[in-house]
Amino acid sequence: MPKRNPPDDDRLRDRNAPHRAPSRGPGAASLLFFWPFHLVNLLTRPLGSPLKFLVRIFAYPVVAGLYPLLVFAVVYGIRAQQYDLAKIHAMPERTIIHDRLGEEIGRIHGEKRSIVPLNQVAENFRKAILARENERFYNYGAVDPVGIGRAVLKNLQGKKEGASTITQQLASDIFKLKDPEKIDEIRSNKPRLLMMQIDRKCLEIAIAFRLESAMTKDEILEAYINQINWGRSINGVGEASRIYFEKHPSELTLSESALLAGIVRGPDAYNPFSSMEAATRERGTTLDRMVDAGVITKAEAEAAKLEPIEVRPKWRREAKQSYAMEAIQRDLEVILEKENIELGGLDITTTIDLRIQHKGEEALDKKLREVERMSGYDHQTQAAWRQIPADQRKEPDYIQGAAVVVENRTGAVLAVIGGRDANESIFNRATRASRQVGSLFKPFIYLAAFDQGLRPDTNISDGPIETGEIKGAGNWHPHNSDGKFGGMQPVSYGLIRSRNTMSVRVGNYAGIPKVKEVTRMAGFTTPMPDKPTSFLGTWGASPWEIATAYTIFPNEGIRYRPYLISEIKDRDGNILWPSKDDKGHPISPTLSYPAAKAGSAWSVSRILKEVATSGTASSIKRLGFDKPCGGKTGTTNDFKDAWFSGFTSNLTCAVWVGFDQPKKTFQGGYGATLSLPVWVDIMKTADRLGYKAGELNANVKLVEMELCRLSGKRATAGCREADTAYTDKVPVDIALPENDLCPIHPAKAQAVDESSLNAPEPPPLKAQPVADPEKPLRAVPVE
Repeated sequence: MPKRNPPDDDRLRDRNAPHRAPSRGPGAASLLFFWPFHLVNLLTRPLGSPLKFLVRIFAYPVVAGLYPLLVFAVVYGIRAQQYDLAKIHAMPERTIIHDRLGEEIGRIHGEKRSIVPLNQVAENFRKAILARENERFYNYGAVDPVGIGRAVLKNLQGKKEGASTITQQLASDIFKLKDPEKIDEIRSNKPRLLMMQIDRKCLEIAIAFRLESAMTKDEILEAYINQINWGRSINGVGEASRIYFEKHPSELTLSESALLAGIVRGPDAYNPFSSMEAATRERGTTLDRMVDAGVITKAEAEAAKLEPIEVRPKWRREAKQSYAMEAIQRDLEVILEKENIELGGLDITTTIDLRIQHKGEEALDKKLREVERMSGYDHQTQAAWRQIPADQRKEPDYIQGAAVVVENRTGAVLAVIGGRDANESIFNRATRASRQVGSLFKPFIYLAAFDQGLRPDTNISDGPIETGEIKGAGNWHPHNSDGKFGGMQPVSYGLIRSRNTMSVRVGNYAGIPKVKEVTRMAGFTTPMPDKPTSFLGTWGASPWEIATAYTIFPNEGIRYRPYLISEIKDRDGNILWPSKDDKGHPISPTLSYPAAKAGSAWSVSRILKEVATSGTASSIKRLGFDKPCGGKTGTTNDFKDAWFSGFTSNLTCAVWVGFDQPKKTFQGGYGATLSLPVWVDIMKTADRLGYKAGELNANVKLVEMELCRLSGKRATAGCREADTAYTDKVPVDIALPENDLCPIHPAKAQAVDESSLNAPEPPPLKAQPVADPEKPLRAVPVE
């Protein structure tokens, strides 16, 4: 009988072999652990012995290599789970500030990024970035085996080339997997550096697999183009398109798209601001790749290469400072928590009207350049300051100015002009400079006196102030700006002509406590000093305070809280501010309160209207503004501060001109000369833009009554006999009761002393007791 070969290791054992129970120990574990090898054996069993042997020689090492890969997959899979994929959708971006019409004012906080949906990006750009970075992006998953193979070959040839996919790059950028500082620290230790790079790459791939399983390809591409850097700290295609080409990504041409895509490989070296030559070269490379990828034709590529590259001009590349933005940021810090602001990504709508803001800046600079060209003007000019080498410049010492424009019936601030150039001096004089206000304060003295019962047509002396007449003033004897004195005049004359002696007597009639209360209610933040000299504005306030305080005159005594921010939204369009009431309705940012009696405010407003037609501001019409308005000039001692604050039925605007360190502007530098022309230019523009100037205080209810010119009380028969009675229309809320009769003239006519009737002046209004009688004060001549 021929001898039989022993059974093959892979065959079943002889049926006659003793039966053994199935193994439950190491045999089962071995089957489980080595099942890939058993699978190879099973698959190669049908092959002939030589071929089977060769296949297994190559297959076993490959299978063995799967074990460390499996370990790596488990380890890095677990590590990848520690990264929150929600961060993909929370990329820090800039907060965008808009004016009331939606025009962009500026961007603050966050990173230089503005998120743009993929469908709002030009098709040319999508083709360009894919051709440049990942031609087969839509054809494979987290890794590109073909790309890896090509990169290996290139690197073996000494040509440096990466194989990271767009998904891998996104994972690396979002989660900051590259640590430049750590790389620099161990650069000299080659083995350690290699291990660190391998570790980073494995983690990057693991996270990329998570991204591919959680997001669509379009979502990944959208996140990628909004995340990557384009040089100069610019992140995302939205900001890159805006900064380099001043356009939205949807408007990019083929040439511009290719140039932006070319920047990605070397953001700091290939951007057009750093090197136009390098940017042009990379544009050409990208266009060639697009041709190779079949997404554009050769002719289209050649035409795009010939297209001139027009980028943002150099003079517009530097971020410009803005007084309006400075004021808005200060307001924002009050409304939101600091961390919420710094994260960025907000959409803020403000009350600013950029058209009026820009006109105000232009009008102020125009007027002050005229001043600097005046013969005999002996101060530093802005042009001279700019000629000083940058490293030798100190703070500007040229003449400055400021202006604030407020909407009367809402408190919305339309413009904040804090100086001539925010890039040269960011100090915001509109909101932060407290300057002596001079005669600009006088309307509030008259307002306080009218609250106390004084009337505009009551007579009061314009003569010299006697010692002791003004209690608390000691030997203080203020003079009028023209050096002259007059006789008895109507109270309104004192405000129309800005008479110091009359105004001090009016303030004395009201009393310091009442005047202080009026200033507090009008919104002045610095308490008025308890001195009679304060009646002439010898204390300070900012243009912001003046403008918002003056709104009570056209508003019949109502003051609206001034505000700059009307709405804040997050990136998803949710309204963060203003907050909502119990019914879910947004709470209006407009807040108001009665700051003065309506009749008293109306009385002052009527007088200030005369100031604008026949008083110190009568040049308004000559300068080109012929609409109903009122206002007051102010010029402090030695022409150091020039003011004008005025209003229409719609808007109030305050303008200041002077030096940061108070000094004489020039002889004759009155408020009517320096500030009023700026006010007129602003108001003419505002009226043309729709902020129409209507009739002032048209809704005040009046009642007719007979009054005495000397006492301001209801006239008696004695007043008629003395020829001091007159008929006037008085606002209802400050109308005198019927029994509030003139104390100077008895109710019944009596014989009077002829010499008394022929006296040149009746006695002035009695002074009321005021505080601080022991401190004599010197006069500070003001307009």
